[in-house]
Amino acid sequence: MTVGISTPAYVVDAAAIRRNAAILADVKRRTGCRMLLALKAFSMPAAAPLLNDTIDGTCASSVHEARLGHEVFGGETHAYAAAFSAHDMRELLGLEAEAGQRREPLINHITFNSLAQWQQFRPLLAESGTEVACGLRVNPEHSEGAVPRYDPCAPGSRLGIRRTDIEGGELAGLSGLHFHTLCEQDADAFERTLSVFEARFGEWLEHVRWFNFGGGHHITRAGYDIDRLCEALDGFRTRYPRADIYLEPGEAWVLNAGTLVATILDVVRNDVEIAILDASCVCHMPDVLEMPYRPRVFRDPDWDGAAEPGPAADRGGVPGEKSFTVRLAGPSCLAGDVIGDYSFATPLRPGDRLVFEDMALYTMVKTTTFNGIRLPSIWLRDGTGDSKLIRAFDYADFISRL
Repeated sequence: MTVGISTPAYVVDAAAIRRNAAILADVKRRTGCRMLLALKAFSMPAAAPLLNDTIDGTCASSVHEARLGHEVFGGETHAYAAAFSAHDMRELLGLEAEAGQRREPLINHITFNSLAQWQQFRPLLAESGTEVACGLRVNPEHSEGAVPRYDPCAPGSRLGIRRTDIEGGELAGLSGLHFHTLCEQDADAFERTLSVFEARFGEWLEHVRWFNFGGGHHITRAGYDIDRLCEALDGFRTRYPRADIYLEPGEAWVLNAGTLVATILDVVRNDVEIAILDASCVCHMPDVLEMPYRPRVFRDPDWDGAAEPGPAADRGGVPGEKSFTVRLAGPSCLAGDVIGDYSFATPLRPGDRLVFEDMALYTMVKTTTFNGIRLPSIWLRDGTGDSKLIRAFDYADFISRL
């Protein structure tokens, strides 16, 4: 087990990020598309140097994300939110800034969620004197998501404008269209969405100068059909050769590139064996409850911080698959702070360490201090296999949020 890492801790593996970046760079090379990093999934400043050679910029959903993208990750900064406040818009355009900060535009592109917001902020855009490419998010009314909570095209969705609501609207000055329909999906889902998008909005497409086809493209997942994605993008470019094409994956950049390591504090019994960890499901891996899903986990005394388990690791199996079945749970007072039931080759004991896989995405960006539970420290494993502490958290981080 890697020494020096106190738990709970996130360990991000630079080699795994570089492998993902190489795959995305190849898609860029083959299709000419531009790749953004969706900061909502991963926004670790110390990892920016691993991505800066590949990303064309970032996609932000708030002023703080836009500032991070602009100041740390570089390239283009795109902004989209379901709605912007006037104060947010002034900050994005450099018309005002937080105390001590330079007043400069944070964004190059902005996508509005409604025609009303576009009209509301046209005067501010003119006042700023900044060239910002403005677009509109549309709702193709075509669902590919299996979980309604993560389906931006579900009935009643607040995300994007439908075709019927565009007709008769004032589109002059808008240069881009954006849609997002996917969540951890393959190229066939994108291909179907693209077909519906063209059929529904085709009369405007020749006049569009940039398209953003959103995130949810699981491009770096094993088995993803990259050829099919490239063919779909190439076909669209052939039909609309004057337009730039953007993809904005989040997960794909850091898929299987990080872990959350935890220590077993106690083992209790209530019909089943329950191992209580110093990592909380609700505080440190909330998507396990929100999605929900069952994360992969392993135990390996020789673990060296890599994103994947070694050959001798005892991987957590389904209940009953291995000799000892146990429920993994967090230390908070929330009754539902339960990660799941697993089986291992040997019993778990207090002091044992467990490593949860694929914990770079939607974890650090979603952590909470519920119950005052300490946030996991953040480590970066470099190309030599050494892990460096990037950030540790203490009482000051808890109290400062309140």
